[in-house]
Amino acid sequence: MPFVLSIKDTYRQAVESATGGKNTVMYDDKGNPSIMVCIPRFNLSDVIDGAPDTPHPAFVVDGVVKNEIWISKYQNIVHDNRAYSLPGMDPHVHVNFDQAKQYCENKGPGWHLMTNAEWAAIALWCKKNGTMPRGNNDYGRDHSASYERGRETYRSGDRTGRVATGSGPVSWSHDGTNAGIFDLNGNVEEWVDGVRVEDGKIYVHKDNDFSTPTDNLDQWVDTGVFFDVQDGKLVLNDSITTKMNEETNEYKYIEIEGLEGAAGFAVPDLLKYLAIAPTEGDHGRDRIYNRNYGSRFVRRGGDWDSRASAGVFFFNALNERSYSAVDAGFRAAWVSSD
Repeated sequence: MPFVLSIKDTYRQAVESATGGKNTVMYDDKGNPSIMVCIPRFNLSDVIDGAPDTPHPAFVVDGVVKNEIWISKYQNIVHDNRAYSLPGMDPHVHVNFDQAKQYCENKGPGWHLMTNAEWAAIALWCKKNGTMPRGNNDYGRDHSASYERGRETYRSGDRTGRVATGSGPVSWSHDGTNAGIFDLNGNVEEWVDGVRVEDGKIYVHKDNDFSTPTDNLDQWVDTGVFFDVQDGKLVLNDSITTKMNEETNEYKYIEIEGLEGAAGFAVPDLLKYLAIAPTEGDHGRDRIYNRNYGSRFVRRGGDWDSRASAGVFFFNALNERSYSAVDAGFRAAWVSSD
């Protein structure tokens, strides 16, 4: 009897062939497809000069070093309460943190909301390799290259808002090729797991332990670092000397290159590894936003009107986990349990 490929196998092989094996099609517990991008393991020293020759935290899950992680190629849509990575779609929005996390976990073992560690690994890789992606950060186009546009899926007033996933040029992918991860700069801000700010103090997951319970802060890593304000400027510190005005919903922002430790405070390397604090060189003027009061969960990347502040180092810690808006989306990731 001749060997006959199933439709699923044919689809997977077509995607893998077109991308040299860098992408594949993964099917979840409902048998529905997502196009995923493989990120092979690399060390901190590969992306940060002078850093240790040890795996980036994104590749360590529950104490086990992973050879690769898989990231949704596209900002996700939702079908049957599950997240999917497909091209040419309008990203799912009006989603809060807990909904985004659940849509990803509903897909089965290994599936999870993309973590901050995973996001940081990609951001640092892009910076090191000179492929900082552009994207839809100026009403359907890139602010620095207005000839680069995506296909409109949502209007913001009388202008383009969201664009279809993957509809921009290859400069909108993380590695500058069709095999890359698209729309990490702009379009919609993306919830990430594994980082939160509680009354100004930064908490993170241990490595890439994405199964860490959200509501048990004792299982999170207390970095001992606070967002603080000195001379009107957002800084990092080991305490809060100036709390922002909660009654007026005060917030601060700064381009990540300018985020420094307060006088006499050395920023821990961990925050650099997690793309919360700058390393050396250009970070594309991407901004960090913060309120150092209340419970703040994080979205990354920026949206269609963030302009120069958008990008892979954009970090928005302004809102609570219940926040939901027309520009709030997400993407799933997958890691093998082997």
